[in-house]
Amino acid sequence: MAPPAYQTQRSSSPSQPSGKSEVSDLRLQLRQLAGSRAPGADDSKRELFKKVISYMTIGIDVSLVFSEMVMCSATSDIVLKKMCYLYVGNYAKSNPDLALLTINFLQRDCKDQDPMIRGLALRSLCSLRVANLVEYLIGPLGSGLKDGSNYVRMVAVMGVLKLYHISAATCIDADFPAMVKHLMLNDPETQVVANCLIALQEIWSAEASSSEEASRERDGLLSKPIIYYFLNRIREFSEWAQCLVLELVAKYVPSDNSEVFDIMNLLEDRLQHANGAVVLATIKLFMQLTLSMTDVHQQVYERIKAPLITLVNAGSSEQSYAVLSHLHLLVMRAPMLFSSDYKHFYCHYNEPSYVKKLKLEMLTAVANENNTYEIVTELCEYVANVDIAIARESIRAVGKIALQQYDVNAIVDRLLQFLEMEKDYVTAETLVLIKDLLRKYPQWSHDCIAVVGSISSKNVQEPKAKAALIWMLGEYAQDVADAPYILEGMIENWEEEDSAEVRLHLLTASMKCFFRRPPETQRALGAALAAGIADFHQDVHDRSLLYYRLLQHSTSVAENVVNPPKQAVSVFADTQSSEIKDRIFDEFNSLSVVYQKPSYMFTDKEHRGPFEFSDELGNLSIGAESVGIVVPAQGVEANDKDLLLSTTEKEDSGASSHNGADYSAPLFDASSGPLVAIDTQPTVQAAQPSMAIDDLLGLGFTAPAPAPEPAPAPAPPALILNAKAVLDPGTFQQKWRQLPISISQDIQVTPQGVAALTTPQALLRHMQANSIHCIASGGQSPNFKFFFFAQKAEDTSTFLAECVINTSSCKAQIKIKADDQSTSSAFSDIFQAALSKFGMS
Repeated sequence: MAPPAYQTQRSSSPSQPSGKSEVSDLRLQLRQLAGSRAPGADDSKRELFKKVISYMTIGIDVSLVFSEMVMCSATSDIVLKKMCYLYVGNYAKSNPDLALLTINFLQRDCKDQDPMIRGLALRSLCSLRVANLVEYLIGPLGSGLKDGSNYVRMVAVMGVLKLYHISAATCIDADFPAMVKHLMLNDPETQVVANCLIALQEIWSAEASSSEEASRERDGLLSKPIIYYFLNRIREFSEWAQCLVLELVAKYVPSDNSEVFDIMNLLEDRLQHANGAVVLATIKLFMQLTLSMTDVHQQVYERIKAPLITLVNAGSSEQSYAVLSHLHLLVMRAPMLFSSDYKHFYCHYNEPSYVKKLKLEMLTAVANENNTYEIVTELCEYVANVDIAIARESIRAVGKIALQQYDVNAIVDRLLQFLEMEKDYVTAETLVLIKDLLRKYPQWSHDCIAVVGSISSKNVQEPKAKAALIWMLGEYAQDVADAPYILEGMIENWEEEDSAEVRLHLLTASMKCFFRRPPETQRALGAALAAGIADFHQDVHDRSLLYYRLLQHSTSVAENVVNPPKQAVSVFADTQSSEIKDRIFDEFNSLSVVYQKPSYMFTDKEHRGPFEFSDELGNLSIGAESVGIVVPAQGVEANDKDLLLSTTEKEDSGASSHNGADYSAPLFDASSGPLVAIDTQPTVQAAQPSMAIDDLLGLGFTAPAPAPEPAPAPAPPALILNAKAVLDPGTFQQKWRQLPISISQDIQVTPQGVAALTTPQALLRHMQANSIHCIASGGQSPNFKFFFFAQKAEDTSTFLAECVINTSSCKAQIKIKADDQSTSSAFSDIFQAALSKFGMS
């Protein structure tokens, strides 16, 4: 059919045709073909249907042709049927009135002779998801559950689940769950059985909270007869259905050890399955069944090594990574069991970097006295890899093995050889590792410093590496002949150094070097202190002031603070707590293992652990909360002088300020000589603290006499709270949005308090006894969240508090808001005192 002449006159909008455009033309053509039985009519309908679907896909509203599409669906062509069902399903929910037009032809198709059309029609009928049409679903669903076609029964079972989500009462009243259960236990088609299982689990889990019968039925799925019924038929199921069955069996608690062995014997061949999901689900089941049987659990590890290694080497890189992530988890939990298989973790040249990175971590974990030489030799080959990220990881892996006290002598020699490669990234990573090695093995300082001292600081650009080099220059200043001069050169380029970490290390290294070699370091230290005091970064600024005032007080005290006698570091902090690792292990065969973090850290808000106050009060939705301390600007008013100096050490308030802080240090003037001068007797008597810095700096600066101590301010009246305070949720919510945070801090919760926090109600009663009332709470172990309020006894001034308690870390994060900001601290003291007493009585 030739297109009309006006078809070329398109609208200027690229996504929405005009009124007399393609949609109107399609509607006219569909109406002409409706009911036509002429030869080629179905082919013409197909082309028009394809246009409708394509328009719908790109967002063009084609609901105008709804009735014409329904009229054209009276055909035996299954392709037309599918496209019509797709169109109807898309517009039914947004146009309930139009959906009513489809009921007749969908019900008619549910009785078609072709089982494929019956199934498609039933699926489309259940997918309308219109609440006022559920009555039309009961008959077709009942017939579909008894249909002779496997496909129709599969669709009908899932239709029951859809009906439950549209109208749970209608589904339960029609007794569909009982019919689905009968089908699950008697149907010969395993895919129908699998659909029944997933539908019943979802329905009965949702109903269990309000119905004892549903709770019994849900628990009945874990009865021994049903579990063994599924286990005996598991080989007939599809791969997806097998995973479903294995997840169900993992929730079953065997009565004794003999039953555990029976189940494992039944599923032994599943470890040889070609599908990785089936193998991982079986492994998870085996490990859960044997957790209380130590010897058998170890045998399970031995048994599952071969299937996992086989899966890692088969399939795509993505599949290998998923399986390797689970193997990585097992290796980290039991490295000794995999120590003999270390060669399987060698990297191949054609593997992607994310796979190589995991293998490097596993090689580090399985290293022991017997295989360290071979593993380190292999890792050293990777250092020359063209992939810089892998080369860096390889150097770190070598260092981690050394920190495990395996073949330290040979590894130190290898690391020192890396410095001769003259590659910036290799030198940078090696310097960081040598610093850590020297912290644990100070006895190797002579060999390391001899090589490190020859490295030019100009060739080290990465902040962490530069900080490591500066640390070694300060820590071993007596062994590096040019240490003071290298540090002085870096200090001269202070303004060009962007990294605050490097500037902080320069300050500390200059102090350490000064205590060991004062004549050579005096000028460098003076310049460092002056530059640090004027630095824009608050940490650098504060540390410079701290060092300045320590020197002002006593050089011997300063040395004890900055460079005290040190013990070798025995254990370096792990990046993950054991609790996190156990949580990941509990979520074996899930994305938690791939992401290497528990599910609550990356899932949607409604599935997370920590809680978040939502727009509707009392509706506590789960969300990731930052654990950092947030201090508002109005809460920090004391200057550096108030924080760091005693009253007798305060200098003239008219001294110049840097970075907005009224510190008492004098400005550095190069023409007046070095800021730090040599003192032949650096130990200064504590009886003259104000003169110590003058003797040391040689600036001709005389500290003024100490100001008289001001009269103590009168103590504020004690804060008394109203024991019968009342606040409605709406007012709380409004105040919480409007008031600024007065105090935000983390405090420790006593072990007794953690033990008593089995349910939120225990804490609510305790706080109420202290006149602090709860307006909303929620959460489950280990994270609980509470919103409290309190009022003054003498007026209506209100305090609001948010308290997030993590029972695993025994910490509570508190945020306080108040109508009267001046009393926030007093209320915070009352709140903390009450919380500290929780669980003590």
